[in-house]
Amino acid sequence: MAAKKVKMQGANAPVPQDDSEAREALREIGDLNRDVLRLQAEMNDQIAALQQRYGELVAPLQEATTAKIEGLRMFAEANRARLTNGGKVKYFQFATGKISWRLRPAKVSIRGTDAVIEALEAAGLHRFLRTKTEINKEAMLEDRSSAMAIKGVTIGSDGEDFVVEPFETELKEAV
Repeated sequence: MAAKKVKMQGANAPVPQDDSEAREALREIGDLNRDVLRLQAEMNDQIAALQQRYGELVAPLQEATTAKIEGLRMFAEANRARLTNGGKVKYFQFATGKISWRLRPAKVSIRGTDAVIEALEAAGLHRFLRTKTEINKEAMLEDRSSAMAIKGVTIGSDGEDFVVEPFETELKEAV
């Protein structure tokens, strides 16, 4: 059986041939990065101007909507018994839309967590307390040999990244 030929994909990027070309590539990367930052700043300036312009146009419309909703709420509360058929339903369908009353779900708010925990323990209300057990991955990284002995635990390589950092120089203010 003949060995399969493996065809390598050629890099679609220019490869520097010496230190001089590598230095030039780093300079060009820095230039391109600065161009990207300039364009992003220009885009953000335009977005901010649009948000300001349309925010000013939308504000009076939002105020009018809020006033209409409040008026409709007052009407609905005054006529709630009729609109909900004596409380049998929680909505009313008009020809142009629907209004409804919804109960918000109950929520528990805690201020002074430590004091509440102490009070619950003192009252013997342990059913209101949880104990959470978690795996300490940081400790496993510190003692890799013991951690790797446990079935289901795998510690992968930290990996390696190739980082390109073109030099950026900030102008100092003249004294």
